Amino acid sequence: MFDYQAPAELLRDRVILITGANRGIGAALAKGCAALGARVILQGRDATALNQVCAEILASGGQAAEPLILDLENADEAAYAAAAERLQQEYGRLDGLVHNAGLLGPRVLLERTPAEALAQVMQVNVLAGFALTQALLPLLKASGDASVVFTSSSVGRKGRAGWGAYSVSKFATEGLMQVWAEELAEAAIRVNSVNPGGTRTAMRAAAYPAEDPARVPAPDAILPVYLYLLGPDSRGTTGQALNAQ
Repeated sequence: MFDYQAPAELLRDRVILITGANRGIGAALAKGCAALGARVILQGRDATALNQVCAEILASGGQAAEPLILDLENADEAAYAAAAERLQQEYGRLDGLVHNAGLLGPRVLLERTPAEALAQVMQVNVLAGFALTQALLPLLKASGDASVVFTSSSVGRKGRAGWGAYSVSKFATEGLMQVWAEELAEAAIRVNSVNPGGTRTAMRAAAYPAEDPARVPAPDAILPVYLYLLGPDSRGTTGQALNAQ
């Protein structure tokens, strides 16, 4: 596991937006950030699930978290602008942005991958990350110490047969991270990617239906790398492809 022990109140009063925060890694990270003092915004399209995570955060003593209902598969420029305007009015800045939401898509060879399936996966895994980052740039620049984290994969760093659209999307994610890191360096916005590795999530279960879930770490176990990147200890770290495990 990534060797980092987050100090208490590491993220005190930092405003952090996490996409795909209704379950799995996103939900665990939202709770972890809130426990360290952050004001967390949870993006998703399932209002009931997001409200449940917000309630759990409040019940555990974290600062009140806020759901952000936004459908990354169908959102247009106006939807991203509206989300940015809402956060501008409520917070005035954004200290952390974690792109965690993603689609697996069909796990088949590229020659059997329908073009529409590739387009759908690219929309959620790449284009949404680009559009949301672009829309939130003024808020990130207002932070003075902002961190953007893209979720990658081992199959986005070395191609693997049978991972089709997902692998292609994660290679694109790595490229997106690197370009943003170069372009935002002077704005004091660090941009990095994290490969979570095998983690006990619904996506993992869909990719490996025969696997015993107990053989892979729970989402809570892989949070240290994310917490490191979101806190001040990672200042100066940008353009890096890191591993949670």
